[in-house]
Amino acid sequence: MQKPVNKPFKVDIAELHAVCEANYARLLRLFPHYESSNHHGFQIGPSRVRLEVVERCRYTTIFRIHQQHAEARWLGSLKVEVRAYHDAGMLEVGSFQSHQRIQPRYDYPNSKMHQQDEKSQQNRFLADWLEHCLGNGLSAHPVAVRA
Repeated sequence: MQKPVNKPFKVDIAELHAVCEANYARLLRLFPHYESSNHHGFQIGPSRVRLEVVERCRYTTIFRIHQQHAEARWLGSLKVEVRAYHDAGMLEVGSFQSHQRIQPRYDYPNSKMHQQDEKSQQNRFLADWLEHCLGNGLSAHPVAVRA
């Protein structure tokens, strides 16, 4: 009997770009004044969320996202660093929790046990999380909504 040949994993670039473009729009809705302010915070139930500008360049901005739950000792916290590409209108996860510089794809298994599509999963998680923030976040400061 012949051993089945594993097809190499391929990144779906079109899907990844669509997720990154939608995440860019979501982040700008949550933090529309990022050009004039270095941080923005809001509540989601018992959790505090802080969006912070880490670095500004001509075409990119790096943001740090931190969610701290009131019961952090039990639930932990969320720490994500993202890079916004303003010329392309895209937002990409740079680091997630303690994982730095995630590759677009991994062979599996690998020494760090990353999934083959680890980067895509992190960007899709960010999409869900940003959408949750938009639907459930409560800001202490009113945010202007553009039509």
